[in-house]
Amino acid sequence: MLLYQLNRSIKSRQQLADILVKREIPDEIALPLLDRFEEAGLINDNTFAEALVSSRTKTRGLSRTAVQRELRQKGVAEEIVQEATAELDSEGDLERATAITERRMRAMTSLAPEVRNRRLIGFLQRKGYSSAIVFKAIKLAEAQAVKSEF
Repeated sequence: MLLYQLNRSIKSRQQLADILVKREIPDEIALPLLDRFEEAGLINDNTFAEALVSSRTKTRGLSRTAVQRELRQKGVAEEIVQEATAELDSEGDLERATAITERRMRAMTSLAPEVRNRRLIGFLQRKGYSSAIVFKAIKLAEAQAVKSEF
């Protein structure tokens, strides 16, 4: 059952422990099993955290705080969360937010500027970006759109 779960996608130790609890596997069986999987290298929260950070920032464009929140929800230890997200900074957040704003703006050319901005603000905030980064990203994306028109 654990191998099936790991084959489907990488998971944290806590996620697998939760699955075992849900399946009503007693702790005296589940804990040694999880320990053995960890010893064999099949469960590694550091690898899980790095993979999640890479995936969430590159494919979904999530902010550092959103990625940290997701790692914590998945039961990853705080020191691993901090280590995995150490390379993410506010400058990187601004770059990611600007890039996804530029892509999103191209699909919103027919909207009124107020409507477009309102939708972009909500979109970026749902991705976990702070208000300061949201407004900077929109301003930079608008400037880039003006440059590309000429």
